[in-house]
Amino acid sequence: MGKSLQDQLRQAGLANAKQAAKARRSQDHKRKQAQRGVVIEEEATRLAREAEVAKQARDRALNRERQEAAEARAIQAQIVQLVDLNRVVERGDNEFGFTDDSRIRTLHLTSDDRAALVAGRLAIVRLGDSLEQEPRYEIVPRPVAKKVAERDAARVVLMNHKDESVVDADDPYAGYDVPDDLMW
Repeated sequence: MGKSLQDQLRQAGLANAKQAAKARRSQDHKRKQAQRGVVIEEEATRLAREAEVAKQARDRALNRERQEAAEARAIQAQIVQLVDLNRVVERGDNEFGFTDDSRIRTLHLTSDDRAALVAGRLAIVRLGDSLEQEPRYEIVPRPVAKKVAERDAARVVLMNHKDESVVDADDPYAGYDVPDDLMW
């Protein structure tokens, strides 16, 4: 019958009697613990389990980021679709000035569309925020602008609110209405 691996290692000079005795005691200890029902976890198994848990946590975080990015793209697509389906197409000769990010922009509108913008029945929405292209401004009805604002409030550039219920009693100009067709 062949020699055990411990005997072969000892004869080759790769292990000494102390190391063999230590290995034998360790095996006996593990066998006795296993008989009692105590599970001895080896270091490699524990490290592998910890690495697997860490990998799963990284994967969950990466999946969450991908899902959030996909949701953001879907919201932006919804906004573009809402605006494209409901925009006011006709443009006129009257210039309408408004500010966007401290820059003055102008749109050419009909007098009816201009009056509706001032009255708050229409709103201006910005599309195309990428750095490569100039933003595109579209005019949409107020309910559509509200839906856009629910998805991304930064897209709504101008949505006037007429609050005629607040009137100052001491206002000396209360009887004089400001015309809506003033150009600036």
